[in-house]
Amino acid sequence: MARKDLLKNLMTAPVPDDGRAPLPRSDRGAIGAVSKSINELKSRAIIEVPADMIDDAGIEDRLDDDPAGIEALMSSIREYGQQVPVLLRHSPNVEGRYDIVFGRRRVAALRRLGLPVKAMVRSLNDRELVVAQGQENSARKDLSFIEKANFARQMVAAGYDRKLVCDALSIDKTVISRMLTVVEALPDRLIRAIGAAPSAGRDRWLALAQKAQGRPIEDLVPLAVGPDSDRRFAAVLSALNSPPARPAAQVLASADGATLGQVRRSKAKTVIELDRGGHDFADWLIDRMAELHRDWQKGRS
Repeated sequence: MARKDLLKNLMTAPVPDDGRAPLPRSDRGAIGAVSKSINELKSRAIIEVPADMIDDAGIEDRLDDDPAGIEALMSSIREYGQQVPVLLRHSPNVEGRYDIVFGRRRVAALRRLGLPVKAMVRSLNDRELVVAQGQENSARKDLSFIEKANFARQMVAAGYDRKLVCDALSIDKTVISRMLTVVEALPDRLIRAIGAAPSAGRDRWLALAQKAQGRPIEDLVPLAVGPDSDRRFAAVLSALNSPPARPAAQVLASADGATLGQVRRSKAKTVIELDRGGHDFADWLIDRMAELHRDWQKGRS
């Protein structure tokens, strides 16, 4: 067969009947690259979302409501607009709604201003959400030690392993262990009563945790007094550093009104102290202690 006829037969040969002619490999690769680029652009695109369509999600990262900070953020947005977008995901529970990954304060400020939220939207499962939230928190300088420690505690309580906690906060296992030592030793009520305490670093929180061991929560929370969280922290630490106050003394008097001594009561014990002139009475009391106690028991029964 002549070369010309061979080429003609090849060009007119039927295409295999699979529904459509296969595209050349170069075309498939180009289309795949374009599709990938479009998806990447979508993930980086900034859209506007109504603030009332956004819900909280993930793990609580702040201990203080910070109304002054929200007001300052609102003032900045009024003057300059929202300069930094937040990160959202599509809600897995409600069609058309969104969950906050990070940017809660910006969403709160824009909600109060009645403005839409500029946001990037990504498809994230719960695990990916807390990792993204943790990585954002680890890069921020305005979150205090105890807020990051509380974030780690919540991740562990939610069932995430230590490695993921370390990856999310970009810290090693030693730092995570120290964080968890603090938040496990201190009652959550006390941490929240104190607040973020941005000036109190790891070492001071560790000292507070050590000194608070064995102390009832009812004794600790009332100590957190002050106009801001740093001073509330200082008040609690100062009170725990101070020696325990001696309980108030009650005067013991004789039948004729003369002072015999005093008695001091605490939760742990009752101490009777007799003055120097009461030594003879003390000896008499000691000799008859068993008999007096027996009579007291009979009276109770």
